[in-house]
Order: sequence, then structure tokens, then C-alpha cells
Amino acid sequence: MSQPRSRRRLALAVPVVLSLTASLGFLPAAASASPHVESAVRSADAPKLAYVVNTKVDGHTIASVQKAIGKAGGSVVATYERIGVIVVHSSDAGFAASIRKVRGVQSAGATRTAPLTAAGTKEEGAAQYLTDAQARRAEAASAKTPESEPLEADQWDLRAIGADRAAKINPGSRKVTVAVIDTGVDDTHPDIAPNFSASQSANCAGGKADTSEGAWRPYTAGDYHGTHVAGSIAAARNGTGVAGVAPGVQVSSINVTDRASGLFYPENVVCAFVFAADHGVEITNNSYYVDPWLYNCMDDPDQRAIVDAVNRAQLYAQKKGTLNVAAAGNSNHDLDADAIVDDSSPNDTTPAERTIDPHECFDIPTQLPGVVTVSATGVNNVKSYYSTYGKGVVDVAAPGGDRRYQLPDTPSKDGRILSTMPNGEYGFLQGTSMASPHASGVAALLKSKHPWASPAQLQAMLKAQADRTACPTSYDQDGDGKQDAVCEGGERVNGFYGYGIVNALRAVK
Repeated sequence: MSQPRSRRRLALAVPVVLSLTASLGFLPAAASASPHVESAVRSADAPKLAYVVNTKVDGHTIASVQKAIGKAGGSVVATYERIGVIVVHSSDAGFAASIRKVRGVQSAGATRTAPLTAAGTKEEGAAQYLTDAQARRAEAASAKTPESEPLEADQWDLRAIGADRAAKINPGSRKVTVAVIDTGVDDTHPDIAPNFSASQSANCAGGKADTSEGAWRPYTAGDYHGTHVAGSIAAARNGTGVAGVAPGVQVSSINVTDRASGLFYPENVVCAFVFAADHGVEITNNSYYVDPWLYNCMDDPDQRAIVDAVNRAQLYAQKKGTLNVAAAGNSNHDLDADAIVDDSSPNDTTPAERTIDPHECFDIPTQLPGVVTVSATGVNNVKSYYSTYGKGVVDVAAPGGDRRYQLPDTPSKDGRILSTMPNGEYGFLQGTSMASPHASGVAALLKSKHPWASPAQLQAMLKAQADRTACPTSYDQDGDGKQDAVCEGGERVNGFYGYGIVNALRAVK
């Protein structure tokens, strides 16, 4: 299987998959971290780009700014009044600089460095999956719950966190939904169809929610990342394929993939968080970073506006009762270090190497306040070689796989995570993209047991039930005599595992 487009995606996942993410406490008013990286929008003959314009949250101000947007050469695509975020398209090279001077505008900037392209350049998703999901749901609903699933012997990850035993006590409540903000989910898959919530699903490409039938599905079978993530969370125990961590809860799909590039642009993610919040989603899983910047620096006006917009949206979700869980990333970066070299941004045009301060330049949504940041472990309960980490950043760890240094004694001997793939298939992937849904599944079990718990209370419980895991005495994975990463902290909380490795069995007891 070939690796999907865009390191995450990712550093999201890769068939050896890689994803991204972290956690913070507040956003500074300003920063002077990395050298300023000039955005492509500065050129005199700039093509049409997308922008976010962030305003005071009041109707009069928003209406006034909307008028100013037109005068500055922009057109409004979507307005999220409750968070003061306006999505705009403009071909005026001076649009951002001009709109920032308007009264009531608190930040504004381009969400990409590549020009906008027409939608629909990828194969349309609705035509991809012709299976009758309704029939599969009915069939699965009448099926007797088996002791184990046909492929469960290869799911070392379920046993590692006690999810196989937890399912016999409490598989989770159908009143709890985990939204997979990702590349789309194939809801016709026999392991996903029984637990899929179409009413809480949408496509947010372009920054505006499309809830038409099938819009939430992957554009092609190659966009398999979201389907794999969904299976890890809630694949049904129905005698077919695999099982999820919380096989009794529901999953929904919010597709945030740009149809032309496959990237996850900020306006798409803003739309996703707001949609999830407004449609009663209890938990969102975010196994990605927001493109095109791996780290968004607060001394760059465009990147600052991106952080502002996405943070407003995810905070809105939290206030509406949604817990946001995110992957820490697959770069083996220490997010508590003094400096990190980022040579992958922007990933929609030509990347330029820069040295950034991760305390001032943020991987989002993972480093946003209140977001649960998840690092990855392998079968030996040791940090996976690729997993990003950081004391005070990582909240919990979960199985993400490691096919290089940690191999299980299973039929396949594959150290990665086995889960669902489009068109009724199954496959192995690894990455913090795979760790995050395990934590989301455990959070869903906690929410099932404690339905009135707030996002903050759920996060506290998720940390409390985790298995305390101390820093390894040595982390020389390749045996070359050098430490491949440095874990700081004690057994109670540290940079590799946060408060510990999530435990599904403890969550339901």
C-alpha cells in the first residue's frame, strides 16, 4: 500500500503511518519565536486565496466587517457569528493588510500559500460506496454479540489497554458520539455501519458544512485514514472483522479534506469543530495537523490568524460540551524543547527550513488549550520511535503501533494497528493518528459511564484512569549508543506518556 498524500495525513497516518498533535494552556498575546516566514500572499499579483477574518463577537461588528470585506476586495464564504470567524476568498494581494486595519477585526490572514483550485477534481465520494448501509445496520443490530471478532487475535492494542475485557462489562452507550474529523469515513463498512451516525456527519471542505447524503465519505478508497481511525474507536462486535475500543458508541464523520490537494486547511477545521458542537457530538478525534504549517508562529500575522480562528472554534466546542482529543505528531519532536527545526512548511507550496520555538509556534489543534494530546506506544508499552512528545504537552499515551522495534506475538507479527479500511477491507497502520482514537474510545467509555461529565472532567478522568508509566532508563531504540529521545519527568507525569497509558477496563469499572 502506498503512503497517502501529505505526511500526516498523514502525519496523519501512513501505512507506516504518521500523524500530528500536542497541548497547551493559553495562547500568548504575541511572540517573537521563529524567523518570519514570508507568505506567498505578499506578492503583487497574488492569485485568489482563502482567508480567516476574526472579529469581536457581536452582530453589529460582524456586519460592519462584512461590508468592509467587500470594499477590500474580498467575498464572504461563511460566517460563524458565535465565534466571530469569517471565511473569505480574495485575489487582492493587499486584502489581509487592508482588512486588519478595520475596526473590530482582531486578526486576519491567509489560510494557505497555494491558490484556490476548483472543487471536484477528486472522484466524488457518494459514487464510491454503493453498498446499502441501512441493510448492514439492520443485519448487525440483529446479530448476537460474539466472544471475539475474527481478526481480533491481531489486535494486540485492545488487549494492551483492557478493551477486550471492558467490552464485556460496558461496550459504551449509543447516546455518545465520537466525531472523526478526518479524510471521511466509509459508513457502509460492515464494522462501522452499525454504529454510524449520519445525522452528525458532514463535509466541511471549503469552510461550509455539506450534509447531503454521503458527503462525509472519502473521495476515493485511497483516502483511507478516517475509516481506519473510526474502526479503532467503535468497530462493532458483530462477528465481522475487528472490534473497536468502544464498540457500543456511535461514530460520525466530518470530512475536512480539500478535494483538490487532500490537505486540511484551517477554514475546514473551523467548520468541523462548530458543526460537531452544534450537532451534539460528545468527543472529536483529531488525527491531523492543520495545513499548511506544521507549526503556526504567533509573530506571523497569517499564522497567528489561523491559530486564533481554529482555537475559537475548538473552544466553542468545549463550551458546548465536546471533548477534543488529538494526536501528538509523528516527527519525534520534543514540544517542550527550546527549538525545533521545521523543514516541511508550508506543505502546499515550497517548504523552507526554519527554526521555531514550540512555546511560541503551535502545532494545531493539538497544542490548543483544553485539547487532549496523545502520544503513541508499541506492544512493549514504550514510546513509538516516531511519536512526538514533551513534558507538559502530552496528556496521555495510547497504542499507536511500532513495526520497527516493538513486534507482537500475534498471528501477523505486525506491530502496527489493525482496523477498518474503505470498501469493507482491513489494514495495518501506525502513527499517533492511531493512538488518538484509542484515547477517544476510552474517553467515550468514560462519557458513557458519566453522562453529565464536562469536557474538563472527562479529561481529568482520562488522566486519572491511565496506567502510570515511568520514563525508560534508556531510549536507544536502534542500539547505536545514542539516546533517540529524552524523557523528562517522573512516573506520575512525564514527557513520553503524560499521565500514563489509557486503560479501557479501568474506565468502565
